[in-house]
Amino acid sequence: MSFELFVFYLFAAIMLFAAFRVITVRNPVHAALFLVLAFASSSALWLLLEAEFLAITLILVYVGAVLVLFLFVVMMLDINLTPLREGFIRYLPVAVLIAIVMVAQMVMVLGPQRFGLDQMPAPPRQPATYSNTEELGLLLYTEYLYPFEIAALILLVAIIAAIALTMRKRPETKYQNPGEQVTVKKQERLRIVKMDSE
Repeated sequence: MSFELFVFYLFAAIMLFAAFRVITVRNPVHAALFLVLAFASSSALWLLLEAEFLAITLILVYVGAVLVLFLFVVMMLDINLTPLREGFIRYLPVAVLIAIVMVAQMVMVLGPQRFGLDQMPAPPRQPATYSNTEELGLLLYTEYLYPFEIAALILLVAIIAAIALTMRKRPETKYQNPGEQVTVKKQERLRIVKMDSE
């Protein structure tokens, strides 16, 4: 076994362990930290495939932005975890069955020949002037242009849906009207009371 293969299996095992702990740990902050570990391990796998741009993008976008935001939301919200844990054991057999079906489908689609790295040829070595970012951009905006635009449209719909869910009126929430705040007069806001000095 070569050193590169050993490093691949090491990071793959760390990523699988971290992904398993994301869904099994009880504390949501710990789950987010295990997700950081899973993203860092998958970024190392991208580096092994000589896709440096994708590796650094994964770290910057997901670990640096999305997960930090997720951690802030989890720590700021007072989430009652007791109702979330109540149905875990009840739905565990169904979840295990679905996981087995998903793994079986992946094995049937990918085939056992793609799981062993010994049979796969090593990627060809590129010269120092080679830019995988340029190749990725050319491939993304030529051959995969329509799937890229469809993904952008789905993200746009998700953003609009998130804004619509956030902006809905809730009866228990107090709102301020900026138009009324601007037209207010001093007599309506301030009352001067004359008192004798003591």
